[in-house]
Amino acid sequence: MSRTVTAPGRAPVRVHPLRAETLRGFAPWAGLAVLVTTAGLLAAVADRWQGGWAETRTELHGVLLVVLPLAAAAGCRQGGRERRHRTQELWGTAARGPLARFLASALPVAGWTTAGYVTAAAGALLATWPYARGDGPGPELLPADAVAVAAAALVGQVVGRLVPLRPAAPLLAVGGYVALGLASRAGTGAGRRLDPALPVPEDLVPVVWQPVAAAVWSAGLAAAAVLAYAARRRWTALLPLAAATAAGALLVQGGAGLWHTDPVGDRQVCDTSTTPQICVNARYGDLLPQVRAALSGVTGRLEGVRNLPVRFEDRPGAPRPEEAELPPLTPMGRSFVRGELTDPQQYAWEAVAALQDRGGCGGPSDPRVRRADDAVENLLAPKPAQEHFDALDAHGDEAARAGLRERRAARARLASMAADERRAWLTEYFATAGDCDPEGVPAL
Repeated sequence: MSRTVTAPGRAPVRVHPLRAETLRGFAPWAGLAVLVTTAGLLAAVADRWQGGWAETRTELHGVLLVVLPLAAAAGCRQGGRERRHRTQELWGTAARGPLARFLASALPVAGWTTAGYVTAAAGALLATWPYARGDGPGPELLPADAVAVAAAALVGQVVGRLVPLRPAAPLLAVGGYVALGLASRAGTGAGRRLDPALPVPEDLVPVVWQPVAAAVWSAGLAAAAVLAYAARRRWTALLPLAAATAAGALLVQGGAGLWHTDPVGDRQVCDTSTTPQICVNARYGDLLPQVRAALSGVTGRLEGVRNLPVRFEDRPGAPRPEEAELPPLTPMGRSFVRGELTDPQQYAWEAVAALQDRGGCGGPSDPRVRRADDAVENLLAPKPAQEHFDALDAHGDEAARAGLRERRAARARLASMAADERRAWLTEYFATAGDCDPEGVPAL
């Protein structure tokens, strides 16, 4: 029902109720609440997504676990407005039909909450832009996520009209949060595949039609609920319900086929000028100069040494023969934050540990092996906390002090060798990497 506003000295202006609801009242505040909530959730964990496009996409999708219940609660509160103000009978005398009246109240809340989420998402993408390394933006899920937010607000409005309880909005928010959380942990069941807030790993991307099916699923259910409640011909709700059912069937039957591994994550970007070569995941290809600089002390001291792995690699799964695994760059937020290595010394030490890996031997290693490993580690990339551990041994019992003296002597002998002698010793040492027989390890 349009409202006529008369200003002094001017002709009457007819104001459409949809415009009034959009510009004033509760809807803008609902959008602001979604914006602030989304931005706050993202800012709290910025270290783990700001700098990677895939991580940003995953985090934006993950916040739906909170945003969808919040949008539904906002719609529910708007839906109960007429009951709180006791204006149901007055609206019942309006010339417009129930569907038009419902949409005039519901669409502004749905639009504002969706705008709040999309604005926060745009801000997150802009925040990632200066720090991204290697791969490109991946907003495949954003349109479907925005549709899900709008659908949640519309369904919430229907609930608010039907449930005559004052705490209906907070109860709906809590119930929605619990339901989405349980669905995401439902193993491989249908509930998990239909969950609009299902967590998405960074290394997976959807097939082309998956976001379309997800959007039709959410929008179809919301449209069916609205038509079943407010349309004069309620049978029309069957049309969007049928579309939602078809989309849901595709999502359920598609299963794991809805997602595939990002091909960028399987590629490597390599620097072949070092020994061993250094290869990083193509998703973070622009990080290669930093990794090379962090390992420069290691590769420089290994120049001319034989029996080394051909390359350091950074791909999912175990390294191939003749390869050593680089310290993992992900999950972001530990060794890799906002496009930068946080601790190059720690990173280099972990890389040396991969070269020395004797994990298949099991049990405590022979003292001769421990001395050799410790000396090589301190030559190539000392443990960042090595001085602290040495100090503890220096103040320990006699066995600890004796072990420290032996390790220091072995370090000094290796460091004092002539360059050719040290290369020969390291060549013999790396020939035993992965060998569990301590007799083959050269003595120090």
